[in-house]
Amino acid sequence: MKLIFKWLLRLALAAVALFVVAVIVLLLTYNSILRVAMERQIRAQTGMDAKIGSLKVAIISPTLEIQNLKIHNSPDFGGTPFLDIPEIHVEYDRAALARREIHVKLLRFNLGELDIVKNQAGRTNIFLSNLKSPAGKSGGGNPLADFKKQSGFDFTGIDMLNVSIGKVKFVDLKDPRNDREQVIGIDDFVIPNVKSQADLMVLAVDIALHSDGFFDSLVDPKKPGLGVLKQLGL
Repeated sequence: MKLIFKWLLRLALAAVALFVVAVIVLLLTYNSILRVAMERQIRAQTGMDAKIGSLKVAIISPTLEIQNLKIHNSPDFGGTPFLDIPEIHVEYDRAALARREIHVKLLRFNLGELDIVKNQAGRTNIFLSNLKSPAGKSGGGNPLADFKKQSGFDFTGIDMLNVSIGKVKFVDLKDPRNDREQVIGIDDFVIPNVKSQADLMVLAVDIALHSDGFFDSLVDPKKPGLGVLKQLGL
């Protein structure tokens, strides 16, 4: 009898082990599918290639983690780097989703590098107007209104936004003598209760103070006299 019990116990433990392995494989596969889907979505909306190092959506705790997101410019800009984002960490309110609301408890955003590129035709990548929504239509002037229209969800705010910014580069494909870079060096800049673009003005001011005039000469040819931060809606 003891021998049979031992074998049953071993079989039970083996079954549990197989179940755990199956769950782990399922989770890894699920996150891999999401990672590929997100890369394709970025490509569809921006025309830029994206590569995500890792993406993790936790089932038990409502969190989303993206690490080592790199976005490259379109062929018009030589396929050069555009954004290097080491980390995006999101903790959201699961109950709010049931009400079709996006309520973020914590958003930690680490922008390692932003490359502003001017191509051979004199166009600059940050002034592109062809960014499209999933429906295939260009976005309007109100990002929050566009978000609701595209997703069907209301954005109710971010309780705590934590931003870090490494450096920015300017790359002139026509005249490399104009190339330059500037270390911004913002670490863990915290903004509570973000509900609109206006709440990001304090971040825009801090970026300007750390940029040592880097953005002053980068203006949209169609809108001379306006600084980059103002043109970006900050």
